[in-house]
Amino acid sequence: MNVPNDVAAAPNQEADTEFVQFWNEVLGPKFNRFRHVLAGGLTYHSEAVFPRLPVKPGDRVLDVGCGWGDTAQKLAGIVGPEGEVIGVDCCDAFLEIARQEAAEAGVTNLDFMRGDAEVALPEGEFDFVFARFGTMFFANPVAGLRNMRKSLRPGGRMVHIVWRDSADNPWLSMAKNIVLQYLPPPGEDARTCGPGPFSMSDEATVRKMMEIAGYEDITFERVDAAVRVGDDVADAVAFQLAIGPAGEVFREAGELAEQKRPEIEAALADAINQQKRDADGIVMDSSSWVIGGRNPGH
Repeated sequence: MNVPNDVAAAPNQEADTEFVQFWNEVLGPKFNRFRHVLAGGLTYHSEAVFPRLPVKPGDRVLDVGCGWGDTAQKLAGIVGPEGEVIGVDCCDAFLEIARQEAAEAGVTNLDFMRGDAEVALPEGEFDFVFARFGTMFFANPVAGLRNMRKSLRPGGRMVHIVWRDSADNPWLSMAKNIVLQYLPPPGEDARTCGPGPFSMSDEATVRKMMEIAGYEDITFERVDAAVRVGDDVADAVAFQLAIGPAGEVFREAGELAEQKRPEIEAALADAINQQKRDADGIVMDSSSWVIGGRNPGH
């Protein structure tokens, strides 16, 4: 599929924000390293949602924060040859993989563009907009959500999946609590990926964000699933110290973290070794919100 010039790149895109730079410089390579953990875990939640998405053959779809492109490929299969899907992400490392794998799979109704949804998206072009575990990293969530709505045609719908609170997601919170027994919390000047995985956990707050961004018919659905945290204990420990809340604490502590690495790894290994196992490796509980909204109009 040849993408029209007006969507080959996000319009009015400015220089990368600090958060986008951080994704490209620091987090992208770490996420690629642990794709075997992340892709599988995230899939549990999207698989529960996909059969009910308001998408039909012939639709034009935007996948925001598309990452490695797996959800974009699934959406392309739903809309079929008469429809088309555009995946947008700010991370070059993800987009390189997404383009390569879509080409290898022979998907012809899918293309990708580099962009930041908080800055700008194509307007009024899509029947459906989707985001899996991306909107909670918006530094300005109302702006990002509003741009997603404005990308919809009148009456079009948006669905985004975000994590519920830390208590419902021990796969992320347990390791951070352990690491904080050995290291100080990150300072206010710490480099981060944005507000963090639990920034959209509160239903009332996010409902208000959606309302301010202009959505109607706003819905929330809870999805609980066990997610993979590693092939084995060593893999799970390495994952926790590289990515997520525990990884942020460890990274920001610098030399002190490296000095205490052996005892931190031992404590994490002990806790992770007590978790459940299945055919995919070590699994822990997780919980998400599936949030939907409609762009006013017909």
